[in-house]
Amino acid sequence: MSERQRRLAWLGFFLAAFQAPLAAKLIDDASWFFAVVVALVVATVIVADDTQRRRPEPVPYTE
Repeated sequence: MSERQRRLAWLGFFLAAFQAPLAAKLIDDASWFFAVVVALVVATVIVADDTQRRRPEPVPYTE
């Protein structure tokens, strides 16, 4: 991901993570759980991108 996409992913994560408890208090059904799932999916993408960025560059090996 580019830096802009990464910042937007973090923003989406925080918005979903903060919206879930608020929705749980205000709404009687379990639709707030969707915000938790979205936050977890976005967090997984951020962690996967971070892991990919920290990998060392492959060294070309020629015989």
